[in-house]
Amino acid sequence: MYTIGYDCGTSSIKVTLLDVESGTVAASAVSPEKEMSIVAEKGGWAEQHPDDWWNNVVLATRKVLDESRVDSSDIKAIGISYQMHGLVLVDRQSRVLRPAIIWCDSRAVEIGDKAFREIGQDKCLSHLLNSPGNFTASKLKWVKDNQPEIYSRIYKAMLPGDYIAMKLTDRITTTVSGLSEGILWDFKQQQVSDILLDYYGIDKQLLPEITLTFSIQGELTKRAADELGLKAGTTISYRAGDQPNNAFSLNVLNPGDIATTAGTSGVVYGIGDKPNFDRQSRVNSFAHVNSTGDNPRFGVLLCLNGTGILNSWLKHNIASGLDYAQMNELALQAPIGSNGLCILPFGNGAERTLENKDLGASIHGLKFNTHGKAHLLRASQEGIVFALNYGLEIMRSMGIQIKTIRAGAANMFLSPLFKEAFATITGATVELYNTDGSAGAARGAGVGAGIYKEAKEAFTGLTCLSTIEPSVTQKSHYQDAYQRWLKILNKQL
Repeated sequence: MYTIGYDCGTSSIKVTLLDVESGTVAASAVSPEKEMSIVAEKGGWAEQHPDDWWNNVVLATRKVLDESRVDSSDIKAIGISYQMHGLVLVDRQSRVLRPAIIWCDSRAVEIGDKAFREIGQDKCLSHLLNSPGNFTASKLKWVKDNQPEIYSRIYKAMLPGDYIAMKLTDRITTTVSGLSEGILWDFKQQQVSDILLDYYGIDKQLLPEITLTFSIQGELTKRAADELGLKAGTTISYRAGDQPNNAFSLNVLNPGDIATTAGTSGVVYGIGDKPNFDRQSRVNSFAHVNSTGDNPRFGVLLCLNGTGILNSWLKHNIASGLDYAQMNELALQAPIGSNGLCILPFGNGAERTLENKDLGASIHGLKFNTHGKAHLLRASQEGIVFALNYGLEIMRSMGIQIKTIRAGAANMFLSPLFKEAFATITGATVELYNTDGSAGAARGAGVGAGIYKEAKEAFTGLTCLSTIEPSVTQKSHYQDAYQRWLKILNKQL
């Protein structure tokens, strides 16, 4: 028996076929082989077309089935993980009305900041746990104000994962966790947020009906099954944003548990049982995948937009001809602190930890007779680590204890330099596991479909591959480099 998980990210769609009994991956595939493009018609904008996501879901599924030779009738459930905070708009025929405005798009920053001021900081934080900021609700308001002809044709406004679920089932639904990530959920009233929707003049009928994160959310239609090569009637039984799902994939479910990921964006995600918030909304609190009214669980999310995308930019523009493993090896040839070279990695839109400022990426201290490619590569990885630590200091100020952090052995955590720098500058022990978002979605599907009698059974086969402790001998060198980097950042702010 198998489950299948989709991780619908910014760069690619990954599909994992999970053997339920052993908890091991039977097959996996990624599509496209190169990163999906992000369209930016104006500075700070970021869009992708949902059709591209679906086309790559189909291609990746076909690859998995070809590789595994598994009979589709043995695949019993489907789970979905997706890039958070995006906006997909469809009409009554479920046709997409415009390209999706994705998570790193900054166009709605001023709209959200104005709402935060006029609704009132205390009211927003006590009910929404966040500023409306640059999240989904504010993006929908931007469409209302700037594209009224499109807005008038909207039947439903969805998150990216809701769109994929719609393509699979022909049903339009969302989850409480998803609504909370769009700042559309009132935690105090335990309902869709009238406060923000009324302020924006948005009819709540534009939002999908609510389904449970772990539940039978629909069945695969014949049309979708024929495209994918799967069996019609297969249940879709789990849906979560990529960061809550990443935490779930690492069995991070209870207060004190912390997960991290370093893909296109970098995230640290800690679990609490109290509705905590940062007064500047520099880190954000959402409903976690296992949150219920009787047993609330909150995910406190630190997001750094400019993470793997900086590494990708360097690969394509500076380190042409090198793969990521070779880049990681070359970066190790430069000393800690890169001989004074510092990089601020904020080149992927407005950064929440910087109170939604869009500083852009920048290089500081470059000396033509001192620095080479190795220094640039090391300074970029250190700059990402330092930016994450800057956000972690905010989380610490909220009372979150950061001692052990779990991550999948993927993306930037494949770099020995990144792993050492991250553990040392944060002071946390880092545990790396044999999982990723698509495997987590496949495990979640098993829980939602009732295939696992208890949730803990879903983590059979989850193995810690390695543990990275902070380097005692290198700590002072990293601290010196971090203080130089922090001084440069403070001047920019």
